Amino acid sequence: MEDWKSTDSRPRPVRPPTLWRERGNKAARFGLMLLATLILVKTWLDLASVEKVQGPDPNSNPDPVSSSEPFSWDQILPSEKLQYHDCDDGFQCARLEVPMDYEAKDPKARKFTLAIAKLPAKVPISDPRYGGAVLINPGGPGGRGTLQAFLSGRNLQTIVDAENEPGLDSGSESASDKYFDIIGFDPRGVGYTTPALTCFPDSVSQRNWELQVEAEGMLGSSPDALKRIWQRTQALNLGCSVYEMNAAYENDSMMAYVNTPLVARDMLTIVERHGEWRENEGGKAQQAFDESNGYDHTRAIVKRTVWRRNQEVLLYWGRSYGTVLGTTFAALFPDRVSRAVLDGVVNMDMFYKGGGPNPIRDADAIFDRFGLYCDAVGPDECPFYVDGGPDAIKAAYWALEAQTLNASIPVMASSSRGPEVISWTDLKNILRVAIYQPLLAFPVLAEKVGALAQGDAVPMADFKHRQHFSACPSNECSIAGPWSSQCTQNLDNSLYAMSAILCTDAEHLANFTLDSFTEFWQELNKDSKALGDYWAQMQLACAGWKTRAKHPYQGPWGGITAYPMLFVSNTLDPVTPLHSGQHMSRQFPGSVLLQQDSEGHTTLAAPSLCVAKEIRNYFQNGNLPEAGTLCLADLKPLVGRVGRMPIVGQATTLADRELLQALIREVELGYLP
Repeated sequence: MEDWKSTDSRPRPVRPPTLWRERGNKAARFGLMLLATLILVKTWLDLASVEKVQGPDPNSNPDPVSSSEPFSWDQILPSEKLQYHDCDDGFQCARLEVPMDYEAKDPKARKFTLAIAKLPAKVPISDPRYGGAVLINPGGPGGRGTLQAFLSGRNLQTIVDAENEPGLDSGSESASDKYFDIIGFDPRGVGYTTPALTCFPDSVSQRNWELQVEAEGMLGSSPDALKRIWQRTQALNLGCSVYEMNAAYENDSMMAYVNTPLVARDMLTIVERHGEWRENEGGKAQQAFDESNGYDHTRAIVKRTVWRRNQEVLLYWGRSYGTVLGTTFAALFPDRVSRAVLDGVVNMDMFYKGGGPNPIRDADAIFDRFGLYCDAVGPDECPFYVDGGPDAIKAAYWALEAQTLNASIPVMASSSRGPEVISWTDLKNILRVAIYQPLLAFPVLAEKVGALAQGDAVPMADFKHRQHFSACPSNECSIAGPWSSQCTQNLDNSLYAMSAILCTDAEHLANFTLDSFTEFWQELNKDSKALGDYWAQMQLACAGWKTRAKHPYQGPWGGITAYPMLFVSNTLDPVTPLHSGQHMSRQFPGSVLLQQDSEGHTTLAAPSLCVAKEIRNYFQNGNLPEAGTLCLADLKPLVGRVGRMPIVGQATTLADRELLQALIREVELGYLP
């Protein structure tokens, strides 16, 4: 169970399409956040000037062909086939109907309509070099795959596509080069998939609740924090786990149909519908070819694009929780796996059943690296530097944390923000982000906490203030209604969808009592001083959850896939440790675990040309790295930062530089899936 958050910087990332550009003052967030952001609703991530994005207006409905209005998902009629519509900046979007319950006999039974975003391949499907569609998942549970496609699609496409640009130099082209579509989808209950999960009667109630959650503080922030958080989670889940706020289905709540095995089944449906779409487009392309060149008796295009009914295979790249989705798919449909990269590997058995080795046991080792790197670069590059070596730097942080636990720090208002109080929870939050994304967040931690240690709380107050959001309805919201676009444009249901998916997947999490949880919390704090409180709070996500999955996952827990999968793990990952990757690779014989020598959550924590080339080779040729392969990261936190020091990797060719730029853009987006 693992996932998390976001960032931006140099070189400037590819702009998301108009429909996702910023319209409010809220960070780009999608479930590249697992349990990780469940309770800490507004985790604040400055991380070098976060670029924020906003979803489309869910209520506007102009003609998608003739209107110049911004794209809206409502422009697209739901269909049982993939029917793509242009949705800005070269992307295509579709709304695909899937059964809510694949075993339902009633043809009028409820359905989900999946929001799907595709970045088309650089070659048409009629081209022999067309490689198919790679489905992606950013993490979560509850990560919005459409948003990942809009933000990361071009970066991911650069990595999986052939090194040569098609059509630019015929002499360098190869018939074996492959170019892929990138497809992201919002899972059941998430984002712009409908029905979307809602836990509040209106947007104002949701905003007010989230402000209260932020004000409560993290588990461990006060002697009665556990009791308050327990009660608050119970209050939320007693209703959210049973009632749909926008529907009246008393006996068949959608909550029972959002768990991971059904999302894996949706992926199989997408793969099949893509094959159907490909065949249809291939027929059109064959006809156009015949009209221009004379009748082709070989029917080459038709043969290449034929729909292999009930045999279409999956190409996939999932991160963090996305690896649970990938291994679940692979266990259920092993004969349908063609390529699967699983990055930041979750122990599938532990996710569903509980037990097993602690996933946060390497978190403190990452904080050890903060002391090591800060000491290496000195005070000019690390504002939190103190004499005495790495241990002295870490001790200085723990002393500051203890100080704020005993006495929060008031900060007066300025011309640009209101008054703030810097608390122990604020320090825990920024520490957690730094451990997840050291390359981006170690400098932020050093800067903000360094100023605080010198008696200047203003940088922390400014940082905290930028993450606030309005709780008051505008006049337009009051007139249009509680769930109009005027009221919901800055809302995100990922956190609540996350609970629904997690709690119906991992039913054991609903079995805690206060006493058993307290014991569990104490054990976590023994394993990680840095993340123990935070991770313990994440385990409270399901307190009071009532609905159970209609079709719970009961195995299998591995298998031999039609083509071996590629697992990828960092040497030090705070929540998806290396031992989880090793375990899951053993569960799927023939698979290979590729190790990246870096610290942080998933390979997004640091760019590595070595890893990217192995992933490209896997998608292009099916070649897996040798077992035991260790790839170095090309940048290290503080000692070799983006924009500060030259890259130490071997980016000696234009193709390598383009690949490295795509990797850096991915790191700077900072998804923390």
